[in-house]
Amino acid sequence: MVAAVRVHKHGGPEVLTYEDVEVPAPGPGQARVKNHACGLNYIDTYFRSGLYPAAGGLPFIGGNEGAGEVVAVGPGVTDVKVGDRVGYTSALGSYAAERITPADRLVKLPDNISYQQAAGMMLKGMTVEYLLNRTFKVQKGMNVLIHAAAGGIGLIACQWANYLGANVIGTVGSKDKAELAKANGCHHTILYREEDFPAKVKEITGGKLCEVVYDGVGKATFPASLDCIKPLGMFASFGNASGSIEAFNINLLQAKGSLFCTRPTLNTYTAKREDLLSIANNLFSVVGSGKVKIPVNQTYALKDTRKAHEDLEGRKTTGSTVLVP
Repeated sequence: MVAAVRVHKHGGPEVLTYEDVEVPAPGPGQARVKNHACGLNYIDTYFRSGLYPAAGGLPFIGGNEGAGEVVAVGPGVTDVKVGDRVGYTSALGSYAAERITPADRLVKLPDNISYQQAAGMMLKGMTVEYLLNRTFKVQKGMNVLIHAAAGGIGLIACQWANYLGANVIGTVGSKDKAELAKANGCHHTILYREEDFPAKVKEITGGKLCEVVYDGVGKATFPASLDCIKPLGMFASFGNASGSIEAFNINLLQAKGSLFCTRPTLNTYTAKREDLLSIANNLFSVVGSGKVKIPVNQTYALKDTRKAHEDLEGRKTTGSTVLVP
């Protein structure tokens, strides 16, 4: 038996239950991982609330990201071996001291990447990699708007976009978060609760607007985000922390300047193992070089996952958060 955090019914943080569970021996193509750290992500709250359905139904173990050591492998596994240090973002189940996971979803960690760093960046960092390099390729001199710039994805995205040479604009919810975003590569911050962010973007860019807007907030920032994008620019909606964007008239994209709009997911971009490894290795490279740092600003014991969810949804966290079994 190992400790885990399970969801038996959908709801708020109070439905998270800390309990002991059985972990079976790995089957064909599977590995058993002893987690040293588990990542906390906003997507975890979507599964907990029922916004996103868990593939196996209720009950389920929460969490989508972690890092640890391979302690057993099943028949036919060649991608990893016992003793390997690995990180992953795969099927639900990371909120546990040990877990079973598909071996081809595991990525070996370089020696200079710690377990806590990995748990704080596998989902968020690989999301930033594909958003900035694949969904829309950010290049030197471009104007880029990043919503929730002081969040887990935001702080990584600001650093990485800065490294790529972009003029980085970020929206934040407080002055403290504005300072944090600026310390992580954001050139201009906008207090979205107090300021008209499209007007500020127009002012900051001298009327040129942005080539791309990266939006993990959703309902609260739409459709105003479209007013921040220059003709033929891209709106990349990758999350909905404030609620889902409801159906909209696609003619808006025409009216705002023949804009492009996409709703990408990490699972699609990493569906092929070679793409998973490419994205992960690019992430490890920029982090290992020091160009992008992974700020793990909160650490909770696994038994305190409920409190971690409360703080995340209460906008009390910044950067990455990890849970320690």
